[in-house]
Amino acid sequence: MENGHAYDHFRSEVHPALVSKLEEFHVLGYDSVSENELWKFLTRKKWKKTKGDIHIYEIIEDVLAVKVSDFISFTTIESYKTAEFSLDDENELKELLK
Repeated sequence: MENGHAYDHFRSEVHPALVSKLEEFHVLGYDSVSENELWKFLTRKKWKKTKGDIHIYEIIEDVLAVKVSDFISFTTIESYKTAEFSLDDENELKELLK
């Protein structure tokens, strides 16, 4: 599935909308969000199910409708999925339960 997303060909055309959304994130204090991270959120969460006949205005609408809270929730869940986490170490478990 890492071959690319069905909407990747729109990315250069919607670049101004992505930049606008990132500027909004920065105004709200989320300076570390990159364009690639935002695109990853859109392709893996928002556009998980693709439409064959989607129009560019729909893509732009989706980009501009991203909420910071949705993005942060997605990022948090993704970090939990990829984190090396084990409860095998008793000391780590005790530290976690403090």
